[in-house]
Amino acid sequence: MSLQRRLTIALLAASLAITLAGCGDKKAEDNANTQGSATADVAPENEETKTPKQWKQMPEMSIDTNKSYEAHFVTSKGEFTIELFAKDAPQTVNSFVFLAKEKYFEGIKFHRVLSDFMIQTGDPLGTGSGGPGYNIPDELDNGHVYEEGTVAMANTMQPDSGGSQFFIGTGEDVKGLDMQPIYTIFGKISSGMDTIKAIDTTPVGPGNPDRQDSKPLEDITITSVTINEK
Repeated sequence: MSLQRRLTIALLAASLAITLAGCGDKKAEDNANTQGSATADVAPENEETKTPKQWKQMPEMSIDTNKSYEAHFVTSKGEFTIELFAKDAPQTVNSFVFLAKEKYFEGIKFHRVLSDFMIQTGDPLGTGSGGPGYNIPDELDNGHVYEEGTVAMANTMQPDSGGSQFFIGTGEDVKGLDMQPIYTIFGKISSGMDTIKAIDTTPVGPGNPDRQDSKPLEDITITSVTINEK
């Protein structure tokens, strides 16, 4: 791999974290404080203001790591299914399954697209700074690598700072994250890669805090997420 390509990938990896942390140090600090400090066990969604649900702490373990789990997504661009790595990233998968069953992801947009690198979603605010009110621990070095179809948690580049935002690798550039493997891999696309590619090729423009063209020019929305247990 050329030095130029390595530098490009490093910048892409850094911009992923910067987007989540927000614009500037002050905003990053505010977002970090907000994500871990819900004032009640559950703050229900406000139908008038569309304030997303918030939880004070991550959910108790409810999945069976001896079973197989899949998450089937229906989106405005088509459908896809994620094989979830329950044995290799149990706490991450447990949180993801909990949020899916709470219908947390319904109506959320893919707010960030970097073609041939990744597509990102899971933020109810659609700004790259939202989350469920709690953080989950990292589950790194679990035997998986970043590649096309890989599903991993986004974070603020700080340890144990994942929440609800995640990204899906869409091309060769995502492999560069193995140089700095700080994002928990918890699944992989098992079907519907054509939908992932359709999202990946959506025209984008400015509007995200990373100061590059990465915000889709059309709304790409999650309609539903169904968890299948085997």
